[in-house]
Amino acid sequence: MIHFWQRFPGFHDVNSLDNRDPKVLERFADIAGPILWKWFRPRVRGLDGIPEGGALYVCNHNGGFMTPDTWIFAVALTRERGTDDVPYALAHQVVMEAPLTNQLLPAMGAIAANPENAHRVFAAGRKVLVYPGGDLDAFRPSRDRGRVVFGPRRGYVRLALREGVPIIPVVSAGSHDVWWVVSDGRWLSRLLRTHRFLRTDVLPITVSVPWGLTVGAPPFVPLPVPIFIEVLEPIHFERSGPEAASDATYVEQCHQRVLDAMQLTLDRLMEERRLIRQQRVGAGLNRAIQILSRAPRD
Repeated sequence: MIHFWQRFPGFHDVNSLDNRDPKVLERFADIAGPILWKWFRPRVRGLDGIPEGGALYVCNHNGGFMTPDTWIFAVALTRERGTDDVPYALAHQVVMEAPLTNQLLPAMGAIAANPENAHRVFAAGRKVLVYPGGDLDAFRPSRDRGRVVFGPRRGYVRLALREGVPIIPVVSAGSHDVWWVVSDGRWLSRLLRTHRFLRTDVLPITVSVPWGLTVGAPPFVPLPVPIFIEVLEPIHFERSGPEAASDATYVEQCHQRVLDAMQLTLDRLMEERRLIRQQRVGAGLNRAIQILSRAPRD
C-alpha cells in the first residue's frame, strides 16, 4: 500500500540502510541527552560487555509510542561506544511511514520490520534491535508493569537462529510508569478490527498528562520517573540455521531461555527501584520532622 505522502520529495525509503546519519545521532545525544538524564535520572548498565559484530538486541517495550527507554539507550550507546554501535531498530511499518516520524526515525537508524532488512544489517556486521512484544508489551496494563509480555511472538528467535547471531537481552524498568494504562483494549481492537488498517491488536485505554483518560495513545508528557536499563550477557544457541529456525520445539526452548533471563532481571530492577523509592520517602520524612522540630513554639 502506497500512501499519498510517500510520493512527496523528502520521504525516506523505510527499507533503506543508507538513511542513517551519524551526525543526527550525535546531535540528538547532545540535545536530548541532558534532558532525558535530568527528567528520568536513568541508570544504564552493561554497555562494556557488548561484543563486536552482528547480534540481535531483544528488549522489553514500555511507555507506548513515547518509549523513553529507547531514546535513553541510544544516547547511552552514542556517548559510551560511538554511533557505530547504535543498532538498527526494526520498527512498525505504520510508524515508519507516518509523515512526521518518517523524517526522524530513518535518520537515526530505524528500518521497517521484516526479515530481509534484518538480514542486510547482519550481513554488514551490525546489530539489530527488536521489541518482540510490540504493541502487546508497550500497551500492557500498568498492573503488569513488572512483566515481560511477548505473547505468542517467536519471530525474533527464528531470526536469530536463521542468521546465526547471538541474542543480547536489554531490560528496562520504570519506563512504563510514565503514564497509566487502564486496559490494553484488546477487546475493543477486535470489535473495531483495528488490525486491518493499523496492524495492531490493541486499542489502549490510558491516563496521561495532559489528556487525562483517553482511548488510544496520543503523544503525552511522560511523568519524571527513574528508569533503569541493563544489558545482559549475550545468549548463544547450540544450533543455528534454517533447520533450527523451523524446529518449533527448539524455538520455544530458546524463547523461554531468553524470557526467563529478562524476567529475572526485570524483577530485580523493579525491586531495586522500590527500595530506592522507600529510602527517598524515608529521607524526606526525616527532613520534614527535623524542620518541624526546629520550628518555634508558642
